[in-house]
Amino acid sequence: MIAVGELAPDFAATDCHGQTVRLSELRGRRVVLFFFPRAFTVGCTIENRAFRDNHERIRELGAELVGVSVDTLTTQCDFAEQEGIHFALLGDDERRISRAWGVLWPVLNIDRRVTFIVGADGVVEHVIHHEVRVYRHLDDVLKYLQAHPTPGSNTASA
Repeated sequence: MIAVGELAPDFAATDCHGQTVRLSELRGRRVVLFFFPRAFTVGCTIENRAFRDNHERIRELGAELVGVSVDTLTTQCDFAEQEGIHFALLGDDERRISRAWGVLWPVLNIDRRVTFIVGADGVVEHVIHHEVRVYRHLDDVLKYLQAHPTPGSNTASA
């Protein structure tokens, strides 16, 4: 798994809005990149709803939000539509992104529940890994972003 201090592996994938998301093009902003096992499962739905409900807060704190699972893009888009998710969700059914980041469970071949905070310089600043405590991902992201503000971010309501 990619660790703190490592350069974040670049990737390009299409999101549910038909836009190409290329990590290297997000340089200059922090990125909260979270991997989750499967769309439409209970834990992953809870996690995605928490991120959805706090998407604007994460942006106010100076970060872009991107979610990835090994589902197909079609499945991700159906999930995004059903759950009212407007941040970038990427389907990685060929597992290229997941392999590059080292987040695949060896036997299951699905993503571990891992969240990376990538700095504006493209280096991983923080890694959050809780498989079953799904709310901890959002809580830990907000705590980290509030404790490590970026210039121009809105931390006044933190």
